[in-house]
Amino acid sequence: MPRWMLRLACLLAPLLFAAAAQAQGDNWVVAWTGAAHGPYPVGNATAQPELKFAFPAAEHGAVDQSFRLIVRPDIWGARARIRLSNAFGTRPVTFDGLFVGLQASGSAVLPGTNRPILFGGKPSVTIQPGKLAVSDPVGLPFVKGAADPMLVGRKLAVSFHVVGESGPMTWHAKALTTSYLSLPNSGSHGAELAETAFPGSTTSWYFLDALDMVAPARTHVVVAFGDSITDGTASTLNGDDRWPDVLSRRLHAAYGNRFSVVNEGIGGNMIIGPADYATKPFAGGPAATERLERDLISLAGVSTVIWLEGINDFGNGGARPEDVITGVRDTVKRLRSHIPGVRIFMATLTSSLNSTNGGYGVQAIDDKRRAFNDFVRSAGIFDGVVDFDGATIDSKTGALKAEFQPNSTTGGPGDLLHPNRAGYGAMGNVIDLKKLAGG
Repeated sequence: MPRWMLRLACLLAPLLFAAAAQAQGDNWVVAWTGAAHGPYPVGNATAQPELKFAFPAAEHGAVDQSFRLIVRPDIWGARARIRLSNAFGTRPVTFDGLFVGLQASGSAVLPGTNRPILFGGKPSVTIQPGKLAVSDPVGLPFVKGAADPMLVGRKLAVSFHVVGESGPMTWHAKALTTSYLSLPNSGSHGAELAETAFPGSTTSWYFLDALDMVAPARTHVVVAFGDSITDGTASTLNGDDRWPDVLSRRLHAAYGNRFSVVNEGIGGNMIIGPADYATKPFAGGPAATERLERDLISLAGVSTVIWLEGINDFGNGGARPEDVITGVRDTVKRLRSHIPGVRIFMATLTSSLNSTNGGYGVQAIDDKRRAFNDFVRSAGIFDGVVDFDGATIDSKTGALKAEFQPNSTTGGPGDLLHPNRAGYGAMGNVIDLKKLAGG
């Protein structure tokens, strides 16, 4: 094919994809998210390998090297698009060598599935500090149908190359999923299927913060919004057993592909704090009230939010329950004004009594938690309440049930703040699917 014809095809592809989607009654819905929370290495990574060989200096970030990030879409479609973020960067970052394919094993990509990703018809994109960029649609020919049982639980490998130095990297620390890195100054390797070029591993995601799929118009997006207990601290590495994962499997079993569940939890996140994040990056990222637009309102197809948050405001931020409650009320109003018809389910906070994590374990924090939970149960401003506290608390001790305490990621007794795999299972199973699907 002559070059001018190839160029024309690339330019027309996004328009053709969009027209086809409209003709079929399809629309874009978010199928995976990894909330960007700050500049590497600020954050709460779990089971992270040594990264000094991949990123010798945080101020330089990635230097002429490639990433192969592993993500699990909650639903599948014949076309996808990605969103890259330079939200916490200090200089423009140029990406090229962008591809998406089906993960075979490790960093290897299944032959015949690796597809190039374009931005505005071009094979590269430069993103300014503080900005996002959404790719053109890319066809996924291996997706024969959204309900294909062979795709259940399968993961995508999203590959890209950073041209030159990125500077501070925007990332999501606690992926609890293994992704892969090339070494500095190793060049572009996204097109390669083999694992040879990606000797490094990481349990975090970088720059990539959302992936959309084309889906039927009736598809509902459920966003799990919150802190480390939504992010999945103490769950199984690569096990996909956070409470949103459990909920996802239940919804798909009951309603097929009518629902897409995505996780916008950030370890350490607060509802109203910290106030000075812009000048002093904090491991928990910007407050929920500040990240609402990027991490929730801007996502494609959001219809329902399940919000679990507040314990960090009390245990780390020293906030008063009444101030956190005010933040919740204001956030609910903003959500309803920006997403007409959105359904909001607020969750009760699980216990941190006797926790070995900082000052979370004292009675004063538990008193604040209980006051907040009383508000959640009686406020009348939500479409429903999810009683995670009731599902996980030992009524005799006031702490997490003993079987929910041992850490499933790194082993050991746990910190009595974060539930383990069994605890997340109890949380994901207590959610009333009929109420969730009622809208």
